[in-house]
Amino acid sequence: MPPVRPMLAKAVKGVPDPAKFDDGLLFEPKWDGFRCLVFRDGDEIELTSRNTKPLTRYFPEMVAAVREQLPERCVLDGELFVAHGGRLRFESLQERIHPAASRVATLAEATPAGFVAFDVLALGDDDLSGRPFAERRARLAEALSPLVGTGGPTYLTRTTTDPEVAQRWFEQFEGAGLDGVIAKPLGARYAQNTRTMMKIKHERTADVVVAGYRLHKTSTPEQPLLGSLLLGLQDEAGRLQHVGVAASFTARRRAELLEELRPLETDVGEHPWSEWADWAIANPDRVPGTQSRWSAGKDLSFVPLRPERVLEVGYDHMEGARFRHTAQFKRWRPDRDPASCGYDQLEEPVRYDLAEVLGGRVRTE
Repeated sequence: MPPVRPMLAKAVKGVPDPAKFDDGLLFEPKWDGFRCLVFRDGDEIELTSRNTKPLTRYFPEMVAAVREQLPERCVLDGELFVAHGGRLRFESLQERIHPAASRVATLAEATPAGFVAFDVLALGDDDLSGRPFAERRARLAEALSPLVGTGGPTYLTRTTTDPEVAQRWFEQFEGAGLDGVIAKPLGARYAQNTRTMMKIKHERTADVVVAGYRLHKTSTPEQPLLGSLLLGLQDEAGRLQHVGVAASFTARRRAELLEELRPLETDVGEHPWSEWADWAIANPDRVPGTQSRWSAGKDLSFVPLRPERVLEVGYDHMEGARFRHTAQFKRWRPDRDPASCGYDQLEEPVRYDLAEVLGGRVRTE
């Protein structure tokens, strides 16, 4: 029964070698949609998001499809998506989350969703979450193959155990709007909210919390413009740490974002970064509202926002606990819970000895 937290993936670089895992790996395409758990008990059907929020009312066409195409009693893990023009369209999927029932009904006809299943937690009376993934996958294929065809709107994801095929998928499937490959240990049980799987993507991205903004240098009272978004990640203790900014926007987008974020403005005393409000010295962590040694007296004050919105950003690499360069605004992630946006989602760089780079010994004292 819901709520169930889906199993997660951690970014890795390159397609991993199955021989390095005791039971091998199964590779799947990485779908670009909303993670979705499907609960069905006869005519009772619930769709829930990655952060356990209900999705059922937003996708009435999928409720009908589940009733028609999926086993009578089951719990499946998969992805909701919208496709048109031969590609996945995440922007169209985002539009499906709308408060008006009339709009939901219109969009269900105009941009119908699909669901691709890639794991099963329960079938009938059997709880499969403690079984190895190899067994769960076999049971999933056995249960869905007679019910799900190529016409959709529910599908069974493709898989392979061949890393060369997975690499080919990685290179080719991007043209269809997919964003990489997932690798799953065949011996792993279904571990809720744990990064057991591995994701191989074409670029580094992170889901971050938007915790504030600064005004642009050309902003005026008559025409206020957003300059940069202040981004945060949760550390292991649950503290929201400042990790960098996203700042490259057109003038029109700067005005739009400012209006969009104004309802989230809050008093700094109620903000996770309130402890930094009175600092006025150079500090190595470059937290918001403080002077860095490079700022030369520049005003670095910020407008605090309630940390309720999640943004996907692109970044090149980390420097310590921060993004090395300005992050790139990708898209809002309404399906993500800010509390789930931690450092554990980031790719961990491979350690390398500086002496090897320099071609000689390095003093360590």
